[in-house]
Amino acid sequence: MEDKAKKNQINIELKEDVAQGTYSNLAIITHSSSEFVLDFVRVMPGIPKAEVKARVILTPEHAKRLLQALKDNVEKFEKAHGPVKNIEPAGGPIMPISFGGPTGQA
Repeated sequence: MEDKAKKNQINIELKEDVAQGTYSNLAIITHSSSEFVLDFVRVMPGIPKAEVKARVILTPEHAKRLLQALKDNVEKFEKAHGPVKNIEPAGGPIMPISFGGPTGQA
């Protein structure tokens, strides 16, 4: 049994430049029938232009697994640290940015 577990292990490498992380305060989510595209953007106050800092492309199955993993982790976070505030900016929610096709915003 132990040999089978070792055979199914994946060694994951985290390179130093990736380990530094990339800050994002806006996620733009688009999808087609076969994939979800998550664009992570950094929007700075007073600057009318923002650029995508990272793009992650997922299958619908992986997108659903990510949704479930995020839900589970937010629940664990809130149990340890209290509820996460859901703050809307003055004037209501920010309108989603659309680049064509079905969109959602997180």
